Amino acid sequence: MFIPPNRLKDNFESDLNIGSEVRLKSSHIHIDKEIAAEVFGKDLNVFVVYYPEKKSLMVSPVSNVFFKKLHKASQHMLKDRNLKGDKTIALHEIIIDNQIDETDRDLEYELQPGLGILNIKL
Repeated sequence: MFIPPNRLKDNFESDLNIGSEVRLKSSHIHIDKEIAAEVFGKDLNVFVVYYPEKKSLMVSPVSNVFFKKLHKASQHMLKDRNLKGDKTIALHEIIIDNQIDETDRDLEYELQPGLGILNIKL
């Protein structure tokens, strides 16, 4: 199948025009490289905990041992999304267990840099 070059360009541009630094897409949290670098550093795994009453997802690097002791968090893999350094975290289990709207969308977030915690509103 032949795809004309002008149509191919349209598909790539839709991925580049993204509004928020943190978004939900295909049951994955997508985090831009600046936020990911600031919160996670070089860690390849993260602790994730979801609080349904607050509709809040808290994410912290595994190097933050205090976070694991304070919250009943589970460990997830922090995956590279692209060569720019954007990261993703799969949330299939959390979305299904808590019946969260899985529509692709930009998400509100709060960055707590001194604590190394990313608080995401779902």
